[in-house]
Amino acid sequence: MLHERLPFYSATMRRDLPYALSGLALGGLLLGNAALAPDAAPVGAVDVALVLAMAAALAVCRRYPVVALAVVTAAMLALHIRVHSGVSAAFPVLGVVYVAAWRGRRAAAAAASLAFLGGFLARDVSVAPVDRPNQLIAERTALLLGWFVAANVAGLVGRQRRAYLEQVEQRAIEAERTREEMALRRAGEERLRIARDLHDSLTHSISVIKVQAGIAVHLARKHGDEPSATLLAIQEASSAAMRELRTTLDVLRAPDDDRVGLARVDELAERTRAVGVPVQVTVTGRPRHLPDDVDQAGYRVIQEALTNVARHAGPATAHVHVEYAPAGLTVAVTDDGQASQARPPTPGVGLRGMRERVTGLGGTLHAAARDGHGFGVRATFPLDEPA
Repeated sequence: MLHERLPFYSATMRRDLPYALSGLALGGLLLGNAALAPDAAPVGAVDVALVLAMAAALAVCRRYPVVALAVVTAAMLALHIRVHSGVSAAFPVLGVVYVAAWRGRRAAAAAASLAFLGGFLARDVSVAPVDRPNQLIAERTALLLGWFVAANVAGLVGRQRRAYLEQVEQRAIEAERTREEMALRRAGEERLRIARDLHDSLTHSISVIKVQAGIAVHLARKHGDEPSATLLAIQEASSAAMRELRTTLDVLRAPDDDRVGLARVDELAERTRAVGVPVQVTVTGRPRHLPDDVDQAGYRVIQEALTNVARHAGPATAHVHVEYAPAGLTVAVTDDGQASQARPPTPGVGLRGMRERVTGLGGTLHAAARDGHGFGVRATFPLDEPA
């Protein structure tokens, strides 16, 4: 339990450290000035305690500005009354007034400024010798008044600037999210347009080829003739092309909130087995929640690789391996088909699309013929360490 809370305390201490160091530096300045000033009283243990209280309050003024204001103002007024250390007693109060105004405690900062100025002036007037010109007291008071006004104004300006920067950052985030939503909407509209064009043009043409080839095969068999191998190949190819086109149209028309993922790899393996390709699926590591784009990309890599096995590997068995690791995800598809290093397959559009999808997410893709025979595809995606 202590180990879990340590980062919080460490971060808090790091943020408070500059204020604590400033408090110690101002404390040293006050004690040094009191020791060297000719009209200052001797510094006692109570005065050192007041300086330490001021330093402690400065250390926490970022988190507790009002409390720090009260402590620092009271401690510095008491020190000025006891020791008469001069205008240096106003320096810690000026710093806390700035921080309080910056943190939005404007009323408290103004009240502390007036309280310190009033106490400082009353102390100077009460101890001023008869022969001392009042002009000097007025000038020093006016100087302190200018400093406190500047500290309050600077704190307000700093707060407004911080609010402005936060607003600009929020607007940038909103603009980026709006651009992403517009890009997704345009991509969806483009997918639907492509699906309509394919359905209206290519689907019709392939359907005509399939129907005509089927009629020709039927008429040939009706007249007792065996259809030619070319005609049967046309019929089979048109049927396969129609199936693949329908699958493509389903993907294009699928909504973004119905995305596929690695949880559906078993369904993909079953569909591949249904076309005559044995598939073995192995999952290692502990399955975990993945980013949507990584989850979908892993599924698409496996889908494209299994499609290539069914189309190009010949009689072969495919092996799908999904590996979950703390810092990454790896998906691999291998087969024992007819590919070899002596006759490597020519990379097609599908393989290039896989590589673009993987590298776009910061991952790596390796696709090559295996030793002996067969082909292998391995994609690795980097992931953040789980909390």
